[in-house]
Amino acid sequence: MKKDSGKARGPRQDGVESREAILTAAREQFAANGFDKATMRAIATTANVDVALVSYYFGSKTELFMESLRLPLNPSDIVDGLLAAGTEDLGRRLVTALTAAWDNPATGEPLLTMLRSSPSQAELTRDFIERQLLSKLSNALTGENAELRAAGILTQVLGFVYFRYLLRVEPLASASTDELVALVAPSIQRYVDAVA
Repeated sequence: MKKDSGKARGPRQDGVESREAILTAAREQFAANGFDKATMRAIATTANVDVALVSYYFGSKTELFMESLRLPLNPSDIVDGLLAAGTEDLGRRLVTALTAAWDNPATGEPLLTMLRSSPSQAELTRDFIERQLLSKLSNALTGENAELRAAGILTQVLGFVYFRYLLRVEPLASASTDELVALVAPSIQRYVDAVA
């Protein structure tokens, strides 16, 4: 007969606090180390909980990563809002919305965490881009090669975000929104309008 250790199975009485502590620790670990190097054990240590509790609440590291993002804004929702106003001047509106979201620490930091971890989560990232961004953009475009042109828009957007916010390449990193609109928006608009 197995002796009862006296420890209750499952979450502690302060389950909400523990869960939030795990999410906070996960955000810190993923932001600092990326998805691959962040471990469930390090997250548990940072949250001051048993590693089994991390699995109890979130299952796998991938599930914890997705939950930890809990993005304050969804990139897909931004695209929906922009496309609702049509494709005229989309390049300018898109660059303006991007800089507003990424320059704001409250929204930019979670987005940056997602960007840092995207190489190790290639399948999740590709699925999100194809289902949530590429399909919406291509459906909004008229003319030939809409899907290819939509992919071209995303190369401009993701390249811009990667260089400005992740790598912090100058002078792009310190450029004003007006300078960025003047630089990047015309290229995006060419894809929108199917201009060679």
